Amino acid sequence: MNSTATATGILPIKHILSPADQAAAADAIRAAHESDTAIYPIGGGTSLGSGLPPKKTGHGLSLAGLKKVVDYPARDMTVTVEAGLSMAELNKLLATERQMLPLDVPRAEKATIGGVIATNCSGPRRYGLGTVRDYVIGIHAIDGRGMPFKGGGRVVKNVAGYDFCKLLTGSLGTLGVITQVTLKLKPLPEQSAFMACVVGELDQAERILAALVSSQTTPVAVELLCGPGWDKEPTLKSLAAEPLPQRYYVVVALEGTTAEVAWMTSQLHREWRDSGLTAQINVGDAADLWRKLIEFPADGDSPLVVKASVAGSGVTAMVAAFQKVDPACSIQSHAGSGIVIARMSKFPDGGLSRALVGNLQNVAAAHQGHIVIYSNPSGAEMTHQSVWGATDAPLKLMGAVKQQFDPKNILNPGRFVYA
Repeated sequence: MNSTATATGILPIKHILSPADQAAAADAIRAAHESDTAIYPIGGGTSLGSGLPPKKTGHGLSLAGLKKVVDYPARDMTVTVEAGLSMAELNKLLATERQMLPLDVPRAEKATIGGVIATNCSGPRRYGLGTVRDYVIGIHAIDGRGMPFKGGGRVVKNVAGYDFCKLLTGSLGTLGVITQVTLKLKPLPEQSAFMACVVGELDQAERILAALVSSQTTPVAVELLCGPGWDKEPTLKSLAAEPLPQRYYVVVALEGTTAEVAWMTSQLHREWRDSGLTAQINVGDAADLWRKLIEFPADGDSPLVVKASVAGSGVTAMVAAFQKVDPACSIQSHAGSGIVIARMSKFPDGGLSRALVGNLQNVAAAHQGHIVIYSNPSGAEMTHQSVWGATDAPLKLMGAVKQQFDPKNILNPGRFVYA
Protein backbone atom coordinates (compact mmCIF):
# COMPACT_ATOMS: atom_id res chain seq x y z
CA MET A 1 0.00 0.00 0.00
CA ASN A 2 1.40 3.42 -0.96
CA SER A 3 1.67 6.36 1.43
CA THR A 4 -1.38 8.23 0.11
CA ALA A 5 -3.60 5.15 0.40
CA THR A 6 -2.32 4.61 3.94
CA ALA A 7 -2.96 8.26 4.80
CA THR A 8 -6.60 8.21 3.71
CA GLY A 9 -7.22 5.33 6.10
CA ILE A 10 -5.64 7.12 9.07
CA LEU A 11 -6.09 10.86 8.61
CA PRO A 12 -9.38 12.82 8.38
CA ILE A 13 -8.60 14.23 4.94
CA LYS A 14 -10.89 15.23 2.08
CA HIS A 15 -8.24 14.76 -0.58
CA ILE A 16 -4.48 14.81 -1.04
CA LEU A 17 -2.55 17.70 -2.53
CA SER A 18 0.62 16.69 -4.43
CA PRO A 19 2.81 19.74 -5.12
CA ALA A 20 5.51 19.24 -7.75
CA ASP A 21 8.03 21.58 -6.11
CA GLN A 22 8.67 23.66 -3.01
CA ALA A 23 6.96 26.75 -4.42
CA ALA A 24 3.79 24.79 -5.12
CA ALA A 25 3.88 23.39 -1.57
CA ALA A 26 4.04 26.94 -0.20
CA ASP A 27 1.09 27.95 -2.39
CA ALA A 28 -0.95 25.00 -1.09
CA ILE A 29 -0.28 25.86 2.55
CA ARG A 30 -0.96 29.54 1.93
CA ALA A 31 -4.36 28.69 0.46
CA ALA A 32 -5.11 26.42 3.42
CA HIS A 33 -4.20 29.23 5.82
CA GLU A 34 -6.54 31.64 4.05
CA SER A 35 -9.42 29.14 4.18
CA ASP A 36 -8.56 27.92 7.71
CA THR A 37 -8.18 24.35 6.45
CA ALA A 38 -6.04 21.78 8.27
CA ILE A 39 -2.95 20.44 6.49
CA TYR A 40 -1.52 16.99 7.21
CA PRO A 41 1.98 16.50 5.74
CA ILE A 42 2.57 13.03 4.26
CA GLY A 43 5.99 11.55 3.58
CA GLY A 44 6.35 7.80 3.26
CA GLY A 45 3.36 7.08 5.47
CA THR A 46 5.39 5.05 7.98
CA SER A 47 4.74 7.23 11.05
CA LEU A 48 1.22 8.54 10.54
CA GLY A 49 0.19 6.93 13.82
CA SER A 50 2.64 9.05 15.81
CA GLY A 51 1.09 11.49 18.26
CA LEU A 52 -2.55 12.00 19.14
CA PRO A 53 -5.21 10.99 16.58
CA PRO A 54 -6.16 13.98 14.41
CA LYS A 55 -9.79 15.12 14.57
CA LYS A 56 -10.07 18.18 12.34
CA THR A 57 -10.93 17.44 8.72
CA GLY A 58 -8.46 18.85 6.20
CA HIS A 59 -6.16 18.11 3.27
CA GLY A 60 -3.23 15.75 3.02
CA LEU A 61 -0.05 17.30 1.63
CA SER A 62 2.05 14.65 -0.10
CA LEU A 63 5.76 15.46 -0.43
CA ALA A 64 6.36 12.57 -2.84
CA GLY A 65 7.16 15.04 -5.64
CA LEU A 66 9.93 16.71 -3.62
CA LYS A 67 12.77 14.21 -3.91
CA LYS A 68 15.57 15.97 -5.75
CA VAL A 69 19.20 15.69 -4.77
CA VAL A 70 20.01 19.40 -4.68
CA ASP A 71 23.76 19.17 -3.98
CA TYR A 72 26.18 16.43 -3.00
CA PRO A 73 29.73 17.71 -2.46
CA ALA A 74 31.02 14.36 -1.21
CA ARG A 75 34.44 15.70 -0.22
CA ASP A 76 32.71 18.10 2.20
CA MET A 77 30.83 15.16 3.78
CA THR A 78 27.46 16.92 3.33
CA VAL A 79 24.41 16.40 1.14
CA THR A 80 21.40 18.60 0.40
CA VAL A 81 18.17 16.87 -0.60
CA GLU A 82 14.47 17.58 -0.76
CA ALA A 83 12.35 16.18 2.04
CA GLY A 84 10.44 13.61 -0.01
CA LEU A 85 13.52 11.52 -0.83
CA SER A 86 13.31 8.11 0.82
CA MET A 87 15.99 6.97 3.24
CA ALA A 88 16.72 3.96 1.02
CA GLU A 89 17.33 6.22 -1.99
CA LEU A 90 19.54 8.48 0.09
CA ASN A 91 21.52 5.53 1.47
CA LYS A 92 22.02 4.17 -2.04
CA LEU A 93 23.38 7.53 -3.21
CA LEU A 94 25.72 7.90 -0.24
CA ALA A 95 27.04 4.35 -0.62
CA THR A 96 28.52 5.29 -4.01
CA GLU A 97 30.95 7.52 -2.08
CA ARG A 98 31.26 5.10 0.87
CA GLN A 99 29.37 7.48 3.12
CA MET A 100 26.29 7.15 5.31
CA LEU A 101 23.70 8.90 7.44
CA PRO A 102 23.70 6.62 10.53
CA LEU A 103 20.11 7.05 11.73
CA ASP A 104 18.87 3.41 11.49
CA VAL A 105 15.35 4.07 10.20
CA PRO A 106 12.73 1.29 9.98
CA ARG A 107 11.08 0.75 6.57
CA ALA A 108 13.74 2.86 4.89
CA GLU A 109 12.35 2.09 1.44
CA LYS A 110 9.28 4.17 2.35
CA ALA A 111 10.39 6.51 5.13
CA THR A 112 11.36 9.96 3.84
CA ILE A 113 14.08 12.18 5.19
CA GLY A 114 11.52 14.88 6.04
CA GLY A 115 9.47 12.39 8.04
CA VAL A 116 12.55 11.08 9.82
CA ILE A 117 13.41 14.59 10.97
CA ALA A 118 9.83 15.49 11.90
CA THR A 119 9.53 12.37 14.09
CA ASN A 120 13.13 12.51 15.40
CA CYS A 121 13.68 8.89 14.41
CA SER A 122 16.92 7.16 15.36
CA GLY A 123 17.93 3.61 16.25
CA PRO A 124 20.68 1.50 17.79
CA ARG A 125 23.64 3.59 16.56
CA ARG A 126 22.43 6.63 18.50
CA TYR A 127 24.63 5.45 21.39
CA GLY A 128 27.89 5.94 19.52
CA LEU A 129 26.97 8.14 16.57
CA GLY A 130 24.20 10.45 17.75
CA THR A 131 20.65 11.34 16.77
CA VAL A 132 18.89 13.36 14.07
CA ARG A 133 19.75 16.71 15.66
CA ASP A 134 23.45 15.90 15.30
CA TYR A 135 23.21 15.63 11.51
CA VAL A 136 20.77 18.32 10.34
CA ILE A 137 22.83 21.44 9.64
CA GLY A 138 20.54 23.22 7.19
CA ILE A 139 16.78 23.21 6.74
CA HIS A 140 14.10 24.76 4.53
CA ALA A 141 10.45 24.68 5.61
CA ILE A 142 7.09 26.39 5.15
CA ASP A 143 5.21 27.82 8.13
CA GLY A 144 1.46 27.73 8.76
CA ARG A 145 0.91 30.91 6.74
CA GLY A 146 2.55 29.45 3.65
CA MET A 147 5.73 31.47 4.15
CA PRO A 148 9.02 29.67 3.34
CA PHE A 149 11.86 30.02 5.83
CA LYS A 150 15.26 28.46 6.31
CA GLY A 151 18.07 28.08 8.80
CA GLY A 152 21.63 26.82 8.92
CA GLY A 153 23.57 25.83 5.83
CA ARG A 154 26.48 23.69 4.66
CA VAL A 155 28.70 24.93 7.49
CA VAL A 156 27.83 24.37 11.15
CA LYS A 157 27.63 27.73 12.90
CA ASN A 158 25.84 29.51 15.72
CA VAL A 159 22.76 31.55 14.86
CA ALA A 160 20.77 34.22 16.63
CA GLY A 161 17.11 33.56 17.48
CA TYR A 162 15.52 30.18 16.75
CA ASP A 163 17.73 27.25 15.84
CA PHE A 164 15.36 25.99 13.13
CA CYS A 165 17.26 22.73 12.59
CA LYS A 166 16.76 21.65 16.19
CA LEU A 167 13.34 23.27 16.62
CA LEU A 168 11.74 21.42 13.72
CA THR A 169 13.33 18.07 14.61
CA GLY A 170 10.72 16.02 16.43
CA SER A 171 7.94 18.62 16.02
CA LEU A 172 5.71 16.25 13.98
CA GLY A 173 5.24 18.86 11.30
CA THR A 174 3.29 21.14 13.64
CA LEU A 175 5.61 24.15 13.28
CA GLY A 176 6.47 23.91 9.60
CA VAL A 177 6.45 21.53 6.67
CA ILE A 178 10.06 20.54 5.97
CA THR A 179 10.89 20.76 2.27
CA GLN A 180 14.71 20.56 2.03
CA VAL A 181 17.58 19.65 4.35
CA THR A 182 21.37 19.69 4.44
CA LEU A 183 22.93 16.82 6.36
CA LYS A 184 26.32 15.98 7.80
CA LEU A 185 27.59 12.56 6.79
CA LYS A 186 29.86 9.84 8.16
CA PRO A 187 32.20 7.51 6.27
CA LEU A 188 31.01 3.94 5.94
CA PRO A 189 32.99 1.71 8.31
CA GLU A 190 35.31 -0.88 6.83
CA GLN A 191 34.01 -3.50 9.23
CA SER A 192 30.95 -4.08 11.39
CA ALA A 193 30.65 -6.85 13.98
CA PHE A 194 28.61 -7.85 17.01
CA MET A 195 29.53 -9.43 20.30
CA ALA A 196 26.60 -11.00 22.14
CA CYS A 197 26.01 -12.78 25.42
CA VAL A 198 23.04 -14.17 27.32
CA VAL A 199 22.19 -14.23 31.02
CA GLY A 200 19.19 -15.46 33.00
CA GLU A 201 18.60 -12.50 35.32
CA LEU A 202 18.15 -8.76 34.90
CA ASP A 203 20.55 -8.01 37.74
CA GLN A 204 23.31 -9.81 35.88
CA ALA A 205 22.44 -7.96 32.67
CA GLU A 206 22.67 -4.70 34.63
CA ARG A 207 26.20 -5.56 35.77
CA ILE A 208 27.30 -6.32 32.20
CA LEU A 209 25.86 -3.02 30.96
CA ALA A 210 27.52 -1.10 33.79
CA ALA A 211 30.90 -2.67 32.99
CA LEU A 212 30.65 -1.53 29.37
CA VAL A 213 30.89 2.08 30.57
CA SER A 214 34.52 1.48 31.55
CA SER A 215 35.34 -0.92 28.70
CA GLN A 216 38.37 -0.12 26.57
CA THR A 217 36.20 -0.73 23.52
CA THR A 218 34.04 1.99 21.92
CA PRO A 219 30.74 0.44 20.80
CA VAL A 220 28.41 2.22 18.41
CA ALA A 221 25.42 0.39 19.91
CA VAL A 222 24.65 -1.38 23.19
CA GLU A 223 21.39 -3.34 23.09
CA LEU A 224 19.49 -5.31 25.75
CA LEU A 225 16.99 -7.70 24.18
CA CYS A 226 14.45 -10.13 25.61
CA GLY A 227 11.16 -11.83 24.89
CA PRO A 228 9.77 -14.30 22.34
CA GLY A 229 10.70 -12.12 19.37
CA TRP A 230 14.39 -12.50 20.24
CA ASP A 231 14.30 -16.06 21.60
CA LYS A 232 13.36 -17.19 18.08
CA GLU A 233 16.33 -15.38 16.52
CA PRO A 234 18.67 -18.18 15.33
CA THR A 235 21.89 -16.31 16.03
CA LEU A 236 20.92 -15.48 19.60
CA LYS A 237 19.22 -18.81 20.26
CA SER A 238 22.56 -20.57 19.82
CA LEU A 239 23.99 -18.69 22.83
CA ALA A 240 22.33 -20.64 25.63
CA ALA A 241 23.71 -24.16 25.95
CA GLU A 242 21.46 -24.83 28.95
CA PRO A 243 17.85 -23.82 29.69
CA LEU A 244 17.26 -20.47 31.35
CA PRO A 245 13.99 -19.31 32.97
CA GLN A 246 14.32 -16.03 31.08
CA ARG A 247 16.87 -14.95 28.50
CA TYR A 248 18.37 -11.47 28.45
CA TYR A 249 20.69 -10.83 25.52
CA VAL A 250 23.32 -8.10 25.63
CA VAL A 251 24.39 -7.25 22.08
CA VAL A 252 27.28 -4.87 21.42
CA ALA A 253 27.95 -3.42 17.96
CA LEU A 254 31.53 -2.55 17.00
CA GLU A 255 32.48 -0.58 13.89
CA GLY A 256 35.63 0.90 12.41
CA THR A 257 38.59 -0.24 10.36
CA THR A 258 39.18 -3.96 10.05
CA ALA A 259 42.06 -3.75 12.52
CA GLU A 260 40.05 -1.70 15.02
CA VAL A 261 37.11 -4.10 14.98
CA ALA A 262 39.37 -7.13 15.31
CA TRP A 263 41.06 -5.58 18.36
CA MET A 264 37.78 -4.49 20.01
CA THR A 265 36.19 -7.89 19.43
CA SER A 266 39.14 -9.63 21.06
CA GLN A 267 39.29 -7.10 23.89
CA LEU A 268 35.59 -7.35 24.75
CA HIS A 269 35.84 -11.14 24.66
CA ARG A 270 38.64 -10.94 27.24
CA GLU A 271 36.74 -8.49 29.43
CA TRP A 272 33.64 -10.67 29.46
CA ARG A 273 35.66 -13.85 30.02
CA ASP A 274 37.52 -12.26 32.94
CA SER A 275 34.17 -11.32 34.50
CA GLY A 276 33.13 -14.98 34.35
CA LEU A 277 30.84 -14.64 31.34
CA THR A 278 31.27 -17.72 29.15
CA ALA A 279 28.08 -17.74 27.04
CA GLN A 280 29.17 -15.29 24.36
CA ILE A 281 29.60 -15.22 20.59
CA ASN A 282 31.01 -13.10 17.81
CA VAL A 283 28.04 -12.72 15.47
CA GLY A 284 29.03 -13.67 11.94
CA ASP A 285 26.21 -12.16 9.86
CA ALA A 286 26.30 -8.58 11.11
CA ALA A 287 24.17 -7.23 8.24
CA ASP A 288 21.21 -9.50 9.04
CA LEU A 289 21.28 -8.68 12.76
CA TRP A 290 21.57 -4.95 12.01
CA ARG A 291 18.43 -5.20 9.87
CA LYS A 292 16.46 -6.94 12.63
CA LEU A 293 17.57 -4.42 15.26
CA ILE A 294 16.60 -1.51 13.03
CA GLU A 295 13.21 -2.92 12.00
CA PHE A 296 12.13 -4.12 15.47
CA PRO A 297 9.86 -1.15 16.40
CA ALA A 298 7.87 -1.44 13.16
CA ASP A 299 8.12 -5.18 12.56
CA GLY A 300 5.19 -7.56 12.97
CA ASP A 301 1.61 -6.75 13.91
CA SER A 302 1.81 -5.88 17.59
CA PRO A 303 -1.44 -4.39 18.96
CA LEU A 304 0.60 -1.86 20.94
CA VAL A 305 4.20 -0.62 20.83
CA VAL A 306 5.37 1.59 23.71
CA LYS A 307 8.63 3.50 24.09
CA ALA A 308 10.22 4.62 27.33
CA SER A 309 13.02 7.16 27.61
CA VAL A 310 14.77 6.96 30.98
CA ALA A 311 18.14 7.48 32.60
CA GLY A 312 20.59 4.72 31.68
CA SER A 313 20.48 3.40 35.24
CA GLY A 314 16.73 2.83 34.90
CA VAL A 315 16.79 0.61 31.82
CA THR A 316 16.54 -2.75 33.60
CA ALA A 317 13.83 -1.45 35.95
CA MET A 318 11.86 -0.34 32.90
CA VAL A 319 12.32 -3.72 31.23
CA ALA A 320 11.00 -5.42 34.38
CA ALA A 321 7.99 -3.09 34.43
CA PHE A 322 7.08 -3.94 30.83
CA GLN A 323 7.39 -7.65 31.57
CA LYS A 324 5.12 -7.28 34.61
CA VAL A 325 2.41 -5.68 32.45
CA ASP A 326 2.86 -8.27 29.67
CA PRO A 327 5.13 -11.28 30.37
CA ALA A 328 4.96 -12.27 26.68
CA CYS A 329 6.08 -8.91 25.28
CA SER A 330 9.25 -8.56 23.21
CA ILE A 331 11.66 -5.80 24.21
CA GLN A 332 14.52 -3.95 22.57
CA SER A 333 16.47 -1.47 24.64
CA HIS A 334 19.08 0.92 23.31
CA ALA A 335 20.53 0.44 26.77
CA GLY A 336 23.40 2.86 26.39
CA SER A 337 20.92 5.63 25.54
CA GLY A 338 18.15 4.83 28.02
CA ILE A 339 15.57 3.87 25.37
CA VAL A 340 13.30 0.86 25.97
CA ILE A 341 10.83 -0.25 23.25
CA ALA A 342 8.24 -2.93 24.02
CA ARG A 343 6.15 -4.74 21.43
CA MET A 344 3.20 -5.97 23.46
CA SER A 345 1.73 -9.41 22.73
CA LYS A 346 -1.80 -8.16 23.40
CA PHE A 347 -3.66 -5.00 24.31
CA PRO A 348 -3.50 -4.58 28.12
CA ASP A 349 -6.32 -6.45 29.87
CA GLY A 350 -7.05 -3.56 32.20
CA GLY A 351 -6.97 -1.01 29.40
CA LEU A 352 -4.29 1.32 28.09
CA SER A 353 -4.73 4.04 30.69
CA ARG A 354 -4.39 1.65 33.60
CA ALA A 355 -1.30 -0.04 32.16
CA LEU A 356 0.47 3.19 31.21
CA VAL A 357 -0.74 5.81 33.64
CA GLY A 358 -1.10 3.45 36.59
CA ASN A 359 2.06 1.41 36.10
CA LEU A 360 4.61 2.18 33.40
CA GLN A 361 4.60 5.97 33.62
CA ASN A 362 5.29 5.85 37.34
CA VAL A 363 8.35 3.64 36.82
CA ALA A 364 9.63 5.89 34.02
CA ALA A 365 9.14 9.01 36.16
CA ALA A 366 11.09 7.39 39.00
CA HIS A 367 14.05 7.15 36.61
CA GLN A 368 13.87 10.71 35.21
CA GLY A 369 11.96 9.61 32.14
CA HIS A 370 8.65 9.31 30.39
CA ILE A 371 6.53 6.96 28.26
CA VAL A 372 5.10 7.57 24.79
CA ILE A 373 3.02 5.38 22.51
CA TYR A 374 4.94 4.36 19.40
CA SER A 375 1.97 2.73 17.70
CA ASN A 376 -1.57 1.70 18.62
CA PRO A 377 -3.40 0.42 15.52
CA SER A 378 -6.73 0.15 17.36
CA GLY A 379 -6.70 3.83 18.33
CA ALA A 380 -8.28 2.92 21.67
CA GLU A 381 -7.76 5.21 24.70
CA MET A 382 -5.46 7.61 22.86
CA THR A 383 -5.68 10.43 25.37
CA HIS A 384 -3.10 13.18 25.85
CA GLN A 385 -1.75 11.55 29.01
CA SER A 386 -1.58 8.03 27.57
CA VAL A 387 0.19 9.17 24.37
CA TRP A 388 2.61 11.72 25.84
CA GLY A 389 2.70 10.82 29.51
CA ALA A 390 2.82 13.23 32.44
CA THR A 391 5.21 15.65 30.80
CA ASP A 392 6.93 18.49 32.63
CA ALA A 393 7.63 20.27 29.34
CA PRO A 394 7.10 24.06 29.34
CA LEU A 395 3.79 23.81 27.48
CA LYS A 396 3.02 27.53 27.72
CA LEU A 397 6.31 28.41 26.05
CA MET A 398 5.89 25.68 23.45
CA GLY A 399 2.39 26.95 22.69
CA ALA A 400 3.75 30.47 22.19
CA VAL A 401 6.29 29.15 19.67
CA LYS A 402 3.53 27.25 17.88
CA GLN A 403 1.51 30.49 17.68
CA GLN A 404 4.45 32.25 16.03
CA PHE A 405 4.84 29.62 13.32
CA ASP A 406 1.22 28.55 12.83
CA PRO A 407 -1.21 31.17 14.17
CA LYS A 408 -4.33 29.40 12.87
CA ASN A 409 -3.18 25.95 14.02
CA ILE A 410 -3.60 24.30 10.61
CA LEU A 411 -0.41 22.17 10.59
CA ASN A 412 -1.15 18.70 12.01
CA PRO A 413 -3.57 20.27 14.50
CA GLY A 414 -4.01 18.54 17.85
CA ARG A 415 -1.38 15.86 17.32
CA PHE A 416 1.57 17.10 19.34
CA VAL A 417 2.19 17.47 23.06
CA TYR A 418 0.93 21.08 23.13
CA ALA A 419 -2.38 20.11 21.48
